[in-house]
Amino acid sequence: MSRKLVELLFKERLITQNQVTEAEQIYRAGGDAIRQFIEKKTVSESKLIYFLSQKFSLQSINLAKFEVKPEVISIVSTELAKKTQAIPIQMNRGILVVAICDPTQMGLLEDLRFATKLNIESVLTSFSAFDQAMVKYYGGGTQNIGSAVEQYKKEAATSKAGGGEEIQQIEQFEVHDVSGGPGGDDAPIIKIVNGVLTESIKRGASDIHIEPYEKDFRVRLRIDGTLVDVTHIPIEMKRAVVARLKIMSRMDIGESRIPQDGRIKIKLGGKEIDFRVNTLPTLFGEKMVLRILSKGNLQLDLTKLGFEDEQLKIFRRGISQPNGMVLVTGPTGSGKTTTLYSALMELNQSSDNLSTVEDPVEYNLDGINQVQVNKEVGLTFASVLRALLRQDPDTVLVGEIRDYETAEVAVQAALTGHLVLSTLHTNDTVATLTRLVNMGLEPFLVTASLNCIVAQRLLRTLCTKCKEPYNVTAPQLEAWGITSVKAGDKYYKPKGCPECNNTGYKGRVAIYEVLEYNSHLKEMTLEGRSAIEIKRTAIEKFNLQTLRESGIRKATGGRTSLEEAVSMTTDS
Repeated sequence: MSRKLVELLFKERLITQNQVTEAEQIYRAGGDAIRQFIEKKTVSESKLIYFLSQKFSLQSINLAKFEVKPEVISIVSTELAKKTQAIPIQMNRGILVVAICDPTQMGLLEDLRFATKLNIESVLTSFSAFDQAMVKYYGGGTQNIGSAVEQYKKEAATSKAGGGEEIQQIEQFEVHDVSGGPGGDDAPIIKIVNGVLTESIKRGASDIHIEPYEKDFRVRLRIDGTLVDVTHIPIEMKRAVVARLKIMSRMDIGESRIPQDGRIKIKLGGKEIDFRVNTLPTLFGEKMVLRILSKGNLQLDLTKLGFEDEQLKIFRRGISQPNGMVLVTGPTGSGKTTTLYSALMELNQSSDNLSTVEDPVEYNLDGINQVQVNKEVGLTFASVLRALLRQDPDTVLVGEIRDYETAEVAVQAALTGHLVLSTLHTNDTVATLTRLVNMGLEPFLVTASLNCIVAQRLLRTLCTKCKEPYNVTAPQLEAWGITSVKAGDKYYKPKGCPECNNTGYKGRVAIYEVLEYNSHLKEMTLEGRSAIEIKRTAIEKFNLQTLRESGIRKATGGRTSLEEAVSMTTDS
């Protein structure tokens, strides 16, 4: 950054002489004084943008709320954007509108005008929003997509003019390097796919949705549980992009009438990242969903997952038994696998034999024997589990109990001296008992085998940079059915800033309901008591903390908002 801005702020008495001296020291050390002042709150960013907007007669915008099209980003290269400190945001009748954060350097826009041969108009944005946008659009993902789209259009036009063939897909590799270094693949389809994959990793997404419609072909990412638009690819590139992903994931590119499953392993920045890929035939083509499986994002520590102290004690008691069954329940994407993997890693001793049967195996765990279900050859959960019991196991993880046969074998394993960990799709802990009985298991088998049941959900965590405290009103609490909130408790609400893409949330945390299935509750089950009676007893006599209460505790601690806790749990 130029020293001109520091001089201007000093002249207008917005900073002191001591701060000017400090700025000089920062510049000599190769740092950026203004950004450091903003970070330390020496300078208020909101006051700064207001002052600069008035001083230079520039319209100010919140760049975090803009979603710039890839074709606009592709007009200005990464090098040129960094050199001129300008980000293109819109093309309007031959005029390129760019966002800047330091108007004292507007002279650099002459270089931009010369390079693009376009008239330039500038608008003002904050330093933090500008920096976030630089990472977002010039970090390798969306910028690659935009330039690849333009390249595809040019090559397609040339191909039509010369009667050439369409772009062919490259050969299949075991590991695909998408780092984009020298010698990388230049075909535009490959650039687009690599751009989508790198963008998803950069933004911390859990899933990629590639969706064909009649006149659109869009890409969305699931970030912190919510789908957000990333880019729209020209409809004529639809088949080529799907074919490229099928080749990478070892699918049959000639088959588009039935769903297919595959796996992609890529190398990015020296790290290998797995994608689980599924295709589904839809009205206008095949939709693809890629689940991102990055070990770097896998937190396998029970103490850091979100358990309350008492809940963790109960869960650890359940998994430390020499035999019996521990079940983790919740909807798809609620973190059940992470909880069970964390339990396995805590149990992983050289003196024990640990095995899993999964569909699919999501992460490779050292020291644990993992088996992938394959129904086509008769390798079902039940058949693999029967085989594992002849392998002298101590602990067995069953990916999911889906039917009576699997449930029966799992219970028999738990009753014959093995610890069994598994998942089930139910709403809460006590509903699991009803579900097992409805599957066909006798109540006496359920009571004899079960140690502990865990229900869980994932809540979005508030952005630490912008969350705001607020007072909750009595009518709000009454509408939510909350009675456990005390006067004086402090709560926060989301605001939105560039750090969290203006959502107010960044990251997720698990909440739990942990039921220790003790002798009293087992007697109630054998007596045929209803799930409502059993749960009421667990709450009143054994202090069961429900999912709603767990969510409210997270809100009281400032980890999430009350609205999020209420929306993700039921009042029970």
